[in-house]
Amino acid sequence: MAEVIKTEFDSNGNQIYAEWSDGYWFKQEFDSNGNEIYYERSNGYWYKQEYDSNGNKTYFENSKGFWVKRDYDSNGNRIYFENSYGKQVHFII
Repeated sequence: MAEVIKTEFDSNGNQIYAEWSDGYWFKQEFDSNGNEIYYERSNGYWYKQEYDSNGNKTYFENSKGFWVKRDYDSNGNRIYFENSYGKQVHFII
């Protein structure tokens, strides 16, 4: 079984990198609010995320071409959803 040989953390204590003895690794990035905005693995898979000022996830995209968009009202209720498969939903609050 592979063992962790290296880890790194940002100034807020979020783990931003880990590497194992078998060569596997992952890295992450976080915004100033502690939200994960980027993740990547040694196998080439990655995703990125965006958030609004209230911390609601508004966008997700990955290395396989999949994406999701979300909109929220001023109370944080999700009011719109759309993805790369063509699904669109307007929520009635």
